[in-house]
Amino acid sequence: MLSARSLFQEILDNDESFRLFCSIAAGGESQGGWENARIAALVPASERALAPRISRHGADEDKHGRIFDALMRKRGLQPVDVPADTDYTMLLERRGIGLSHEKLKSDHPLTVPDIVTYLAHSRVTEQRASEEMELLRRHFGDHPDLGRAVRMISRDEDNHLAYCHEELLRFAAAGHGRAIQRTLRECALAEIRVYRDVSLAVMSHMGRVLGWPRPKAALLAAGIRAVYVYERAVGWRRMVSLRMPERRDALGGPATTSPEFA
Repeated sequence: MLSARSLFQEILDNDESFRLFCSIAAGGESQGGWENARIAALVPASERALAPRISRHGADEDKHGRIFDALMRKRGLQPVDVPADTDYTMLLERRGIGLSHEKLKSDHPLTVPDIVTYLAHSRVTEQRASEEMELLRRHFGDHPDLGRAVRMISRDEDNHLAYCHEELLRFAAAGHGRAIQRTLRECALAEIRVYRDVSLAVMSHMGRVLGWPRPKAALLAAGIRAVYVYERAVGWRRMVSLRMPERRDALGGPATTSPEFA
């Protein structure tokens, strides 16, 4: 019987598939760290109070990348090149979602609408990250090798999502509500397509590494497409709602460290 737990356990038990999984995850987290660091450096003068929180967000993402690298080193593994069709971050950028790398590489300050775009993009992608880490925490939170890392990253992703909700509500109250809702919807609809494509690509690569029979690969692909159909119809709405989080100022203060991993 196929389940999220059995599928991930199979990936975990094989060095090559585990190395691919960690390399993909580390690459995405490190990219997110760079993006947030650049946004923090380019925040407009009117929003400089937000810069430390954006920096904290980026520091957390960098930490997650180091954790995945450390998990590989613990098993004597080296990272592999991330296949282009599994690069979630870059595929989103190619669809025009979020702030372009060209803009982030320049030295021109961002505008308030740019910050709204960044927060809306983050609110959507952090929803996905929070849900995925919650799934791993539920199944592997007590795992002797992965448990501590999974719990730490899951807690951080929940904080990132809470921060996005709070800041977007602040901007909505300042008159940016329509722009926020429009951008959230655009991001959500693009994200579910990219997530489907990346999931299919990851499962294809994993299938080759693990030697999955054709019926198993086809069943997994059908499941991914079924999730997309649901998300395209109604599931995307969970990514665009805004509510004040229970934990306020979730990214206040310095980033937590991870000496046991990095």
